[in-house]
Amino acid sequence: AQLVESGGDSVQTGGSLRLSCAGSEYPYTTYCMAWFRQTPGKEREAVASIDRDARTTYADSVKGRFLISKDNNKNTLYLQMNNLQPEDTAMYYCSSRGGRFWCGGGWDSVSLYDDWGQGTQVTVSS
Repeated sequence: AQLVESGGDSVQTGGSLRLSCAGSEYPYTTYCMAWFRQTPGKEREAVASIDRDARTTYADSVKGRFLISKDNNKNTLYLQMNNLQPEDTAMYYCSSRGGRFWCGGGWDSVSLYDDWGQGTQVTVSS
């Protein structure tokens, strides 16, 4: 079982991108899933999460600009990113919290997620 991200690219400030995370075998989208991002020298930070019932949570830095969604039939997680800013530049990772339907208060804790994709690079230039 694995997660594979795609959709990263280089865009200008104010642009949009849609990231995808396709899961194989294991029904990932049935459980809590999240997007994280990381820049060199910094800790991985949570961006957004979505639970079994499609309830979502967002980091303050992306509220109103990013939208997390999923397609259970395709076992795929998405992140629509609008009005991108240079500070959004990072490697973006999708993750799954195996066996847990709900993300809960620890949705932004890296250590609580079990499976990770390899990442997709997003670069925003000013």
